[in-house]
Amino acid sequence: MNSEHVTVEFAASLRRHIDCAPQQVAPGALRSVLEAALTAAPALAAYVFDDQRCVRKHVAVFVNNDMLRDRVRLDQSLVPGDKVLVVQALTGG
Repeated sequence: MNSEHVTVEFAASLRRHIDCAPQQVAPGALRSVLEAALTAAPALAAYVFDDQRCVRKHVAVFVNNDMLRDRVRLDQSLVPGDKVLVVQALTGG
């Protein structure tokens, strides 16, 4: 693993739609990190972002095990070594 990059991983619940291996991308704002990771599987972006380019309500994003609260701004600054996990938040009843 390259410690000069941010690691972005898409959980199996999303990869079952479109496969995407974990990505090593340049640090920066969370939005730019996610966008860079999605260049490996552009069709996966439709599962992660809505038409306003906000994180979909059924998707959870974790940065270093902390769940993202703001789905709109995505301006949290990420540094080398940070880890991002994007999962499909499943509900049922």
